[in-house]
Amino acid sequence: MNRIIAKKQLSENVFRMEVEAPLIAQERKPGQFIILMVDEKLGERIPLTIADADPAKGTITIIFQTVGATTIKLSHLNEGDALPAVLGPLGKPTSIRGLNGEKPGHVVCVGGGIGVAPMHPIAQALKAAGNKVTIIMGARNIGLFVMKEEMAAIAGENLILTTDDGSSGRKGLVTDPLKELCEAGTVDEVIAIGPPIMMKFVALATKPYNVPTVASLNTIMIDGTGMCGGCRVSVGGETKFVCVDGPEFDAHQVDWDLMLKRMGAFKPLEAKARDHVCNLYKGL
Repeated sequence: MNRIIAKKQLSENVFRMEVEAPLIAQERKPGQFIILMVDEKLGERIPLTIADADPAKGTITIIFQTVGATTIKLSHLNEGDALPAVLGPLGKPTSIRGLNGEKPGHVVCVGGGIGVAPMHPIAQALKAAGNKVTIIMGARNIGLFVMKEEMAAIAGENLILTTDDGSSGRKGLVTDPLKELCEAGTVDEVIAIGPPIMMKFVALATKPYNVPTVASLNTIMIDGTGMCGGCRVSVGGETKFVCVDGPEFDAHQVDWDLMLKRMGAFKPLEAKARDHVCNLYKGL
């Protein structure tokens, strides 16, 4: 059992939890994720990325949005409650520029919405390896930013905020400042995490400039171990399983249209499960 140490609601549908998981906290690397269960009898297994870890305390931090039945159940747990199962770390770690003999450079981290959470440990590692890190964070409005202070501590003056409604930072899309940086010719690599449609357009924005671009496809994962086959994607014409071959891939090689189509495969079932759980919690 993994006890919930702290819980905070960041916005209407976004929550932050610190969970006891000492072995995972010691072993996790940037880009990896966990599998958890909320109900050992009736619950499903869901993959969630690791936003932070404290090996000294033996805890990991997860940030999640209530979009499905299990995340709604998870949001109703409180400090002191326990999760019946937490498995990890899983997935291949992010390849950090500046390590393994490679020279550091200028890396732009593009995070959309809750995608900023899994970007946090990646940006930390890039900075520690000697890279110049520019972080572009995008959200629909000012109230939907997560980990803004943590990312500002990493990027400093190189933090760029964009909002759809102009309530914070620049009004517009994350691709607007990204294109400007690429045009300046100073970007060595781009890493994108967020909604698939955002990552698709990040890839389209960087391709004309031949800037290596990595995207994390964690949003399509289901069981997280390669058994279900639900996270199949086409990368460079080859079939890959996001949970075991990734979750990060060359964004210019991903068949984004196919991925977006596959993400809708279970929507009717997901909506039915979500409505059932919402009805269970109604009035509580």
